[in-house]
Amino acid sequence: MEEVRIDLREPHPERDAESKRSTQLCFKINHTMPMTAECDALIKELFPNIGENTRVQPPLQVNLGANVKIGKNVSIMYNLLCMSAGGITIEDGALIAANCSLISNNHDFKDRQILTCKPILIKKNAWIGAGSTILPGVTIGENAIVGAGSVVTKDVAPNTLVAGVPAKFIKNIEV
Repeated sequence: MEEVRIDLREPHPERDAESKRSTQLCFKINHTMPMTAECDALIKELFPNIGENTRVQPPLQVNLGANVKIGKNVSIMYNLLCMSAGGITIEDGALIAANCSLISNNHDFKDRQILTCKPILIKKNAWIGAGSTILPGVTIGENAIVGAGSVVTKDVAPNTLVAGVPAKFIKNIEV
């Protein structure tokens, strides 16, 4: 995955407009009665690329909703944080537990006004345990499980369980 670099000192009108749109929609979502048609419509507006039969439970914080693609039959629980400048894709059937962070961007160590961005990919039927953090450039393999509270810094193979800080291979799983 190729890194994209964004210089925060340079104007980015399109990104700034999307950031404002996403931030304001998150505010509306987080202050609307959940599990109502009104809330569902706001979530679909925040995520233009969301599949059918997908459930997103507020509250949530997303800086660039147009950079997040969500498949069908996905379940996302409370307190999702998406820093999505690098792009985030969540494939069909994935489960994201409460209090998870998907962080696709970071700052350059030497020039902190530069964002370094790499996409996150969560493959089909993966399960991200409560309180986990997925860092830039990580792919979570199909049917993989990330144990609660993990910090995932490297790709996770399909059909495996990882856990810890940083997340490490625990075992293969049968599906």
